[in-house]
Amino acid sequence: MKSILFLILLIFSFTSTVYAQERVADPDRARSIFEEMENRRNSIKTEKAELQMVITDSRGRTRNRTLQSWSENDGDDSKSLILFSAPGNVRGTGFLSIDEDGNQTQRLFLPSIGRIQTISSAERGDQFMGSDFTYEDLGSQNSEDYEFDWLEINDQFYTIRATAIDSEQYTSIEFDILKETYSIKTVRYFNQANQIIKRLESEQFEQLSENHWSPSIMTMFDLREDRKTELTWSNRETNVQIEDWRFTERGLRRGL
Repeated sequence: MKSILFLILLIFSFTSTVYAQERVADPDRARSIFEEMENRRNSIKTEKAELQMVITDSRGRTRNRTLQSWSENDGDDSKSLILFSAPGNVRGTGFLSIDEDGNQTQRLFLPSIGRIQTISSAERGDQFMGSDFTYEDLGSQNSEDYEFDWLEINDQFYTIRATAIDSEQYTSIEFDILKETYSIKTVRYFNQANQIIKRLESEQFEQLSENHWSPSIMTMFDLREDRKTELTWSNRETNVQIEDWRFTERGLRRGL
């Protein structure tokens, strides 16, 4: 009986030790891993691409969108422009996001009313064009935007729990970062009750630079509404010249 009890205690002790080694409260190391992911991502200075957006509701009905995108990175500063090209009822709609010197500005152009709308901080949690991505989701994700809580390591991933400093819709966020490539595979978004309310899955990674792999497909699942939105990239061009006017209100209004 004593030997069995000793064995149980030994197994419990070993399991606890392994768990402690896997999950550590080490914000500095978690930040350094996230920053390595950032540095590799920033090796792509510019990108042009075509995207397909498929929105699927809880009954399995789908809506399809075609988009063109332009992006530019310069360290912690970034600019991105998305223009809808199809279907006709959204053609010409544009979304511009600029992050400079730690300040983010987002603007939406609606051709039906011919007006540019500035997205306020209170609107950052709203759905983008009826999809499961919010305006916050489409903004930049830099290490300075987060406070890092803990790090968990397994054979395949670094899992990092972080708090988005300025977010009103997510209390905390978990990132699964592939150890081999430092690419984000999965993101889980939590509410104040520590429940996962959304999940972002990435797949079909392609190598865009010497040390950066980026997904060709990203799917955002809204677990509360049983919905999802899939984005698929094609015709990618990286580190090419993009005219400065693209990332202006002129670029928003001019469209394709």
